[in-house]
Amino acid sequence: MFESFEFETLTPQLASVWFGLLIGVAFGALGLLTRFCFRRAVVGENRRAALGIWLIALAVAVAGTQVAVALGLINFSAHRFMVSDLPLLAIITGGVLFGIGMVLTRGCVSRLTVLAGSGNLRAALVVVVFAIVAHATLKGVLAPLRVAIGGFTVNLGDTVSLAALPGGALLWAGIIVVVSLFVALRSGNKPLVLIGGVLIGMLVPLAWVGTGYILFDDFDPIAMESLSFTSPTAESLFFTLASSAIPAGFGTGLVGGVVFGALVTAVLTGRFAWQSFENPSQTGHYLSGAALMGIGGVLAGGCTVGAGLAGIPTLSIAAILALISIAAGGLIADAVMRASAEFDAPASRPVLQPAE
Repeated sequence: MFESFEFETLTPQLASVWFGLLIGVAFGALGLLTRFCFRRAVVGENRRAALGIWLIALAVAVAGTQVAVALGLINFSAHRFMVSDLPLLAIITGGVLFGIGMVLTRGCVSRLTVLAGSGNLRAALVVVVFAIVAHATLKGVLAPLRVAIGGFTVNLGDTVSLAALPGGALLWAGIIVVVSLFVALRSGNKPLVLIGGVLIGMLVPLAWVGTGYILFDDFDPIAMESLSFTSPTAESLFFTLASSAIPAGFGTGLVGGVVFGALVTAVLTGRFAWQSFENPSQTGHYLSGAALMGIGGVLAGGCTVGAGLAGIPTLSIAAILALISIAAGGLIADAVMRASAEFDAPASRPVLQPAE
């Protein structure tokens, strides 16, 4: 469709950068205002409210994405989420590692990218380390590990998506939407917060349609993408370091937009504040968690947003398995940390939790 606009200088790739920037600004602002975070929904202090925000975003994302599929605007048949040889071991291992990492850093990478824009230096360092380790797992010294673990696959045949199961896409998408809305509307969140979750969810199909239909050009094709932070964060870091050799794309614009959107929103709402590490132990937890998320995000095929919020609306079995594995890793890590803290802490002293 892009060629119908008859731009003389704007290419699909350059247009995707600006489009990613706009999507990112919206996500950064909304993410900061709603405290959107999958970790909070799984092991947070007020997980009921956090889960409500996350699930209402998921419901809107699923509904919007499947409407776009039904209208023929986008098609996921050739997407990486739909490969018949499911890298089962990589997805489960990566998901668990990512879940452990997000507990150690007190935030998944999307949340930490938002927090980095609000002046949180802990989050900023985690994002940088995450990007380095993710890139090393994709193309560097850890790539052989990725290839070895990814070699263990299970052939799903044609059943790579819930759409292939009895009832088809309409039934399974409907179940996800109805259940998610039921939980979200009973979460105790204020209507304005839930509206913020709705707007976050709308960004997912908007990005899919934008990159997969509006910016599609037979002569200069770009990848169909939506919200994601694993590969885009790594790409953004190395674009910053070597922009003359590494071109920017949708993901680069997205990450930059998230930081900018969160920064502007934090300044305008009085939420901007410099924050740093409190002690060496906390620093070690955060850096370890960043490395685990970097490896895990690549192995699992995405983070809580890339495989979860944007992946599940494709109805991909791989994306669903990845999110379940991330949640499992988070629950395991939280249980271990709580047990360790209770064992080590003096009886007369309350257990202190690291600041988010």
